Amino acid sequence: MAKAIHAMIRVFEEARSVAFYKTAFGLDIAGRFGFDGFTLVYLRNPEADFEVELTINHDRTQPYTHGDAYGHMAFAVDDLDAEHARFTTAGLAPNPIKEFHRDGALMARFFFVTDPDGYRIEVLQKHGRYR
Repeated sequence: MAKAIHAMIRVFEEARSVAFYKTAFGLDIAGRFGFDGFTLVYLRNPEADFEVELTINHDRTQPYTHGDAYGHMAFAVDDLDAEHARFTTAGLAPNPIKEFHRDGALMARFFFVTDPDGYRIEVLQKHGRYR
């Protein structure tokens, strides 16, 4: 059986991205590997083994564009309202909280935040299928 282990994104400035993911999601560096031409930084927290892999290409002189293919990553939290307030206080500029209802029942409560490289990240209240 397959197990999801990481998602990779290309970032322009390592320190800025590491600081964002630490502040926003409590992700710490689990591994950092330098190679000729690029560096891989793996981020995770004690909640899960799944990691965010940051790829930093050393010769990159301009920020990346995402084209029209990138959607978003998602994180589930215990208290969405508290996290939204914390993100706001930390200056991370989260979008307003929204709700999706389906067949008269709450399906999801969430907000989006954008990382320093323009990647959109959904933050969901743990509920139903979002755990």
